[in-house]
Amino acid sequence: MITLFGKPEPTLLERLRESVGKTRSEFAARVEQLITGNRPVDPELLKQLESALLGADIGVRTTKEVLAALRQQVTEHQLDSAAQLKSELKRQILKILQAPAAATDGRPVPPPRVIFVVGVNGTGKTTTIGKLSNRLKKEGAQVILCAADTFRAAAIEQLEVWGRRSGADVVKQKSGADPAAVIFDGLSAAKARAADVVIVDTAGRLHTKSNLMAELEKMKRTAAKLVAGAPQDVLLVLDATTGQNGLNQAREFWSHAGVTGIVLTKLDGTAKGGIVVAIARELNLPIRFVGTGEKIDDLVPFDAETYVDSLFD
Repeated sequence: MITLFGKPEPTLLERLRESVGKTRSEFAARVEQLITGNRPVDPELLKQLESALLGADIGVRTTKEVLAALRQQVTEHQLDSAAQLKSELKRQILKILQAPAAATDGRPVPPPRVIFVVGVNGTGKTTTIGKLSNRLKKEGAQVILCAADTFRAAAIEQLEVWGRRSGADVVKQKSGADPAAVIFDGLSAAKARAADVVIVDTAGRLHTKSNLMAELEKMKRTAAKLVAGAPQDVLLVLDATTGQNGLNQAREFWSHAGVTGIVLTKLDGTAKGGIVVAIARELNLPIRFVGTGEKIDDLVPFDAETYVDSLFD
């Protein structure tokens, strides 16, 4: 059985660490200035720390909750030094990131496992599918890619390119076909060929377009008719550089599409990688993968401990 979400290898951890470099350089620098030496933990320090967290795009709600926990410990005289404050801040952020992942990690699913990949245009959905297919193929899985983005002929062609590169079969129809019909064909083929995983490429849709969201729900119903429990995963691809707007997208897709996890692209291009924490806390959604570049191997499983350590190193 394919579990899909395993622990990354040591070399991949280094690539994840590199991907948060810009966030680390800004966030860590500001935090280190605040909590070094023998500076007392007082209200002014906590206020400045709050500004640093907001500057990293951790979000107002999440920042307030973290600061409330820190202030309570200061009041109870559990945090008396800057070093203790830093350690507790790391622990609070790590706890937020690990909470949603703990509820869903490691669940084996009988084949075929059906993965919908959703998001707005330009976030890198099809590229992410190619990279994910490549990872699964290397693990020995038989993968079928389902070209359910029928609105753009270029999307079908792009998926075929990634299929050839990763060694996965692609099921498609002509441009303009009913996406649900493509899913029917794709899952029928997967069952006939005893495939392990089906990855469905969906059309880029704005989270504000209710008709497109309704169509996505129809696609999910079609999948469930052919494979019990499908789709087992709905991965939302987000561009990390969009910051809080990405959180708004995630919120709408979560409510309409039943998102089970996030793939974050372009994390290496933003100094506001705290959006990772905001998504995990406010939507209780785990970050599954991080895109670290344009090559086929540039998709790294997200590891909360590595991310948090990287922020503070």
